[in-house]
Amino acid sequence: MPKRPEIKKVLLIGSGPIQIGQAAEFDFSGSQACKSLREEGVEVVLVNSNPATIMTDPEMADRIYIEPLVPEIVAKIIEKERPDGIIAGIGGQTGLNITSELAEMGVLDKFNVEVLGTSVHAIQETEDRDLFKSAMIRVGEPVPKSRAVDSVEEAKEALKELGLPLIIRPAYTLGGSGGGSAETEEDFFRIVEMGMKRSRIHQVLIEESLVGWTELEYEVMRDSNDTCITICNMENMDPMGIHTGESIVVTPIQTLTDEEVQILRSAAINIIRALKIEGGCNIQFAAKDGEYRVIEVNPRVSRSSALASKATGYPIARVTAKIAIGMTLDEISNDVTGETPASFEPTVDYVVMKIPRWPFDKFVRADKTLTTSMKSTGEVMSIGRSYEEAFMKAVRSLEIDMDLGYQGKYTTWTDDDVRRLLITPTDERLFAIYQALRRGFSVEEISDLTKIHPYFIWRIENIIFMEKEIAESFSVPVLRRAKRTGFTDDRIAKLLGKKRTEITDLRIENGIVPTYKMVDTCAAEFAAKTPYYYSSYEDECELLPTDNKKVLIIGSGPIRIGQGIEFDYSTVHAVLALREQGIEAHIANNNPETVSTDYDTSDKLFFEPLTLEDVMNIIEKERYFGVMVQFGGQTAVNLAVPLEKEIARRGLATKILGTTPEKIDMAEDRERFNLALREMGIPQPEAGYATSPDQAKAEAKRIGYPVLVRPSYVLGGRAMEIVYDEKELEVYMREAVRVSPEHPILIDDFLQNAVEIDVDAVSDGQDVLIGAIMEHIEEAGIHSGDSACIIPPQTIPAAVQDTVREYVRKIALALEVKGILNIQMAYKDGIVYVLEANPRSSRTIPFVSKTVGLPLAKIAAGVMAGKTLQELGYTKEPTLPYVSVKEVLLPFDKLPGADTLLGPEMRSTGEVMGVDYVPGLAFFKAELSADNTLPTKGIVFISVRDEDKGPIAEVARKLVESDLKIIATDGTADFLAGMGIPVEKVKKIYVGSPNVLDYIKRGEVSLIINTPTTKQSVKDGFQIRRNAVDYRVPYITTVQAARAAAQAISIAKAGEITIKALGEYHQEVR
Repeated sequence: MPKRPEIKKVLLIGSGPIQIGQAAEFDFSGSQACKSLREEGVEVVLVNSNPATIMTDPEMADRIYIEPLVPEIVAKIIEKERPDGIIAGIGGQTGLNITSELAEMGVLDKFNVEVLGTSVHAIQETEDRDLFKSAMIRVGEPVPKSRAVDSVEEAKEALKELGLPLIIRPAYTLGGSGGGSAETEEDFFRIVEMGMKRSRIHQVLIEESLVGWTELEYEVMRDSNDTCITICNMENMDPMGIHTGESIVVTPIQTLTDEEVQILRSAAINIIRALKIEGGCNIQFAAKDGEYRVIEVNPRVSRSSALASKATGYPIARVTAKIAIGMTLDEISNDVTGETPASFEPTVDYVVMKIPRWPFDKFVRADKTLTTSMKSTGEVMSIGRSYEEAFMKAVRSLEIDMDLGYQGKYTTWTDDDVRRLLITPTDERLFAIYQALRRGFSVEEISDLTKIHPYFIWRIENIIFMEKEIAESFSVPVLRRAKRTGFTDDRIAKLLGKKRTEITDLRIENGIVPTYKMVDTCAAEFAAKTPYYYSSYEDECELLPTDNKKVLIIGSGPIRIGQGIEFDYSTVHAVLALREQGIEAHIANNNPETVSTDYDTSDKLFFEPLTLEDVMNIIEKERYFGVMVQFGGQTAVNLAVPLEKEIARRGLATKILGTTPEKIDMAEDRERFNLALREMGIPQPEAGYATSPDQAKAEAKRIGYPVLVRPSYVLGGRAMEIVYDEKELEVYMREAVRVSPEHPILIDDFLQNAVEIDVDAVSDGQDVLIGAIMEHIEEAGIHSGDSACIIPPQTIPAAVQDTVREYVRKIALALEVKGILNIQMAYKDGIVYVLEANPRSSRTIPFVSKTVGLPLAKIAAGVMAGKTLQELGYTKEPTLPYVSVKEVLLPFDKLPGADTLLGPEMRSTGEVMGVDYVPGLAFFKAELSADNTLPTKGIVFISVRDEDKGPIAEVARKLVESDLKIIATDGTADFLAGMGIPVEKVKKIYVGSPNVLDYIKRGEVSLIINTPTTKQSVKDGFQIRRNAVDYRVPYITTVQAARAAAQAISIAKAGEITIKALGEYHQEVR
């Protein structure tokens, strides 16, 4: 069937902000789907609240709404746009949930909107755990023994019937959120209660535990003709009991026989046919001793589909979108080969591995145990000719301070520690397996303790055998074998006690250089049109470099806190700018979830670790005109100086484009930067340096507490802290020394109660284009990546804004910036202080670009490639008649045990944007999008430190005027009552009941305002904030945010929010 002619306009629902369990893989699939539909002449309307992704770029769809993803607002967009159909399966769990709710509300029927692709009935059959179980039994597929319950009473009966241990899975949640495995009754009831709270239909499935079985996944595709294909099969190295998003995953399946693989393939096709799913679908199985069980079916593009797409080169989302509008697999061409239809099953002749990236370096208190709920923020993927090679590449792509050989952070693991790490899965288990093998544990013993198949452990043991051979009998043939196993020159050099350069030179002299293989979906059976490569040390090379002028853009690697999808957005914009100038654009990156690693984004894609050696190998092969490091976050910036040195050492002509590495280093090196500011007469907070604990104490005393301490080179405020006294400083010194031993620590005066300002600008060396000045809603001291911010500034006087502009120009010209510059400042008592300057793409670039309608990253790449701002036609700072607010999404609900307090260390995983004509409404929309919905009725709990009581009284009065009721603890209650504000007293938690926790647990509190005080009640505050997260109550921890919230609530009660496409706002920019 060709495309259905009656479908002219389609609404796509995005997945919202990046969060744990739902990361960039949906932006990648959403962007692919937009492209795919527009190729067929369909008008695309997109709704997504996330400004950081390329998916919400004005060019991506015919109309884009950056609005809160809640059914009521999507319903208004449907009423305005009147689409013929809606596609649910591209926006992750968010997209599915909203589509289901719109169907239940009758909105789709009322406006005649058809759900395209997978039907609402099929969604319900996979998401509702009871319906799913009966569907599987109907088609004869085995499922674990289980029972769906929606009350604690029913859960008690299920416990009796099934017996512990049990797995609890909530219906309609993402990333296993709210679920877990229970060994004890106490755990069981705690998880059941949490799970029901998280589930949209208050339902959880209680199922027998298959912990220790092998977990496998099939990515399958079906069209309306009932043609089915399997795209990819995957095996989790970690056994059942750990969420697949938390597992190390490898494709193809390694440990099953061919017959078992075929049995599961037939089952997967049987299931997708029985459920009548149209498009891509992910099916998870558990297998053991020749038996299998169906665990779950995702009737949508999932995290694993991004991996399957990148692993095979098959564009799952592109094909799913075409199937949704009526096309069939045999009519859709495979873009990668250009000559086979999409009904050909891909084949792989290599090994692909995915390893998750966890945020535990940011959350020291969080529980690091890996369970059926996700905790990772991102992942890396690697491709190799063998398991060992893929494994070594993946480990070095992670960019963490653990490598094979790691054995504890501060003290070396004892054998008992190793045993404990093998039994309990954490982010360190992989390194514990390597350590156990080094210490003589047998493969069988390790397999027993971890329940990981011995096959995987043997392959890790091969790496150790190779190390022994390098150390004991090194020769050129051994070097060649070591490179084929995945060893870096650096690792070989360490084993031999030599310098890295010696090994590199020896290797190149002997012609041991990488060859590049193509990912082509068909194991080279047909010629491939899309150049997508990985390196190996085999003989045949499939890479044919051109003589064109070409540039390599270095990507940002795995998504982590502090370095998210914003950098991927900038990378893609850089490609667009280069292509417009006729320059060939290549990307090196290793993140399977992103648009930058899509098969048709760049002219060539290298799926490689981002280390000096791996990037130099590509440069050596392709002989680039230039390399761009400004768009890949700190990952790419950190390579600037080493790349420049190594390029010079090897006598290559390649240049680092844009701001020179020397100037980048000047901005990053605090001492040099502070001197430069002093010469320009620009104020900065009093600062000092220290290389020893004694020096640090002396400097802190000289500057005066509180001080802000941090190591010199950091990303996302890592290991940055506000220290209030000498004792805290001593504790910090013990921790910080590890962060960067060769760099000193920095001690800055902490500007209390200052307003923080952020500016994004582009400079060509003569002119400076200011994108926007952002005012932070939270005070200075909260990491800029975690603070809500607003464009245009609301409380900063015009004269001060002029000073800000003057400083930006001065700094841009002094640092000879060519490209992007982000400057952070603080304004206090009439003085503007410069805190730091980053001559690279920043986290706020997409937010600013979408607010003001200027593609800053693209403009910057144009400048770096040699154009001036005049030539590009961008010299004027835009002025706006509307207000845009960026708010962040915090991951605390996915990280049990983590404190939810914000500080100078970055904590957020993603961001949202709210746009309207009144600041209060824009803030209200942003909070709604960030899952922190401000209440218009109910009870507000207030507990603040003494210095905040005055300003909070105003907030409380506003809330009472908006018909909210206030409860507070002693001190705050007395103060508010004294100001004539009606308030009810509750006890502090440690005093007894009734306290705020009782109210929270009964579901009566609809907002919490809690600013932390002294150490003693910090613990009390921690309990309140932690419970707020666990019971889904919006909470605020700063006075500024409380003010904004009170204003937003009163306006939202009275005013009507604006619903407009982004393009309509941009037409009003002057």
